[in-house]
Amino acid sequence: MTSDDLLVRRAVHDDAEEIFALTREFAMSVRPRREPFDQHLPALLDNPDALLLVAVVNGHVRGYLLGFVHLTLFANGHVAWIEEAVSQHGFRRRGLGRALLEEFETWARGRDARYIALATRRAQEFYQALRYESAGTYYRKTLMSLEDQA
Repeated sequence: MTSDDLLVRRAVHDDAEEIFALTREFAMSVRPRREPFDQHLPALLDNPDALLLVAVVNGHVRGYLLGFVHLTLFANGHVAWIEEAVSQHGFRRRGLGRALLEEFETWARGRDARYIALATRRAQEFYQALRYESAGTYYRKTLMSLEDQA
């Protein structure tokens, strides 16, 4: 794949089918359901503090990144958080993740973010190669019922 084959851009509603398919590859502990996805996608696309990017290869969405910028007290301003980032199986190690992160970094800088953070147990070498450093342990507490997770 050449860089001419790859386009990173903001997601649009017409990308919904391919993004939803990728959410099913991304999710490990919660099974994405279509009804909530369809309900939440327009809100994310319209949220000025959110950025949903897609990596398009030959006209098809093969990766996406969802991130946010928000104010903090401890960092003296805005920080950026990557909530979801995935490249389709079979399209990994082709530059999609790097291109998505670089575009998100540009957006976060434009929003005066002090830094970017994310939580992951996968792809440590990838993030370290892009100069991300390990900074803590990730904790979570599930607040939804088991029925909502299925």
